[in-house]
Amino acid sequence: GIRVMIITGDALGTAREIARQLGLWSNMDNKDVILQGSELEFLTDDELTSRLQQVKIVSRARPNDKERIVRLLRQMGHVVAVTGDGTNDAPALNAANIGLSMGDGTAVAKEASDMTIMDNSFTTISNAVIWGRSLYKNIQRFILFQLTVNVVACLIVTIGAFIGTDSPLTVMQMLWVNLILDTFAALALASLPPSARTLLDKPRSINEPILHGLEKRILGVGIIMTVGLLGLLILFIHMDITSLVHMKWQWSESNHLSAYESGLFFTIFVMLQYWNLFNARAFMTQYSALCGLSWQRTPWFIVITVIILIGQILIVELPGLQGMFSVARGGLLWSD
Repeated sequence: GIRVMIITGDALGTAREIARQLGLWSNMDNKDVILQGSELEFLTDDELTSRLQQVKIVSRARPNDKERIVRLLRQMGHVVAVTGDGTNDAPALNAANIGLSMGDGTAVAKEASDMTIMDNSFTTISNAVIWGRSLYKNIQRFILFQLTVNVVACLIVTIGAFIGTDSPLTVMQMLWVNLILDTFAALALASLPPSARTLLDKPRSINEPILHGLEKRILGVGIIMTVGLLGLLILFIHMDITSLVHMKWQWSESNHLSAYESGLFFTIFVMLQYWNLFNARAFMTQYSALCGLSWQRTPWFIVITVIILIGQILIVELPGLQGMFSVARGGLLWSD
């Protein structure tokens, strides 16, 4: 979805040969894809705007020609990046959405630009696009995970307060979920490596909200988890649960969670969000939640998920933490 144009002060023959070597121009192209600086001054802005829809090469361009083309492209709704290394490129670099000066360029060009390509390589621009798109997706993945957790937690605590006498999740349990689990999740999702597959995506609009495409997933997954957890909560409240493996299906009129049931419900809630972290990682990849996990590519994601898992086990199994997190003394059965 990224269109490349050559705008140069060089002669037409030089510009065309470079474009041919790059695969940007061929003998099959018609003459409308090439524009010369001598033609520009006789074209009105409307006429030039119409020509720019298909132009690939502009030769013998003057500094004000470059700036004019950039300005018109932006008026057409394009997001424009301009490369340049000379003082005469400064107006165009300044007018672009993103000015890219070269590492060996003049100080004036670097001052007018937003970024400097130190190795003067076009491939570096491609890599910057990969990083930019990947980081944006990582931010979206964390928002997806964070808001899903918060939707479920808020609904569970609010509705659960009307079902039972006590809140299904205590203050300390919520602290673990909101401050620690989400903080680790932010680090895990932010550390995901950039993927070259993002180059296959169409560029997004700069006016597109960051929640675009996330709303239905957040509400959908959140409501499904909430309904499942509330059903489980009602069972725990009205049944004497001492083990999920050997559950006694005997309905009673009791209206509270035992310490064991509280710890069990808390652990189930955390493990659902733990699995949701893997789902968030796979968001917008069209691959499974476990695809691509390796120590070479995703070491921090693996380390952080192991820390979360071990942390949850320690909370429910260590005597010093059981009372703090309202878990039954002796912890949970390993079968559970």
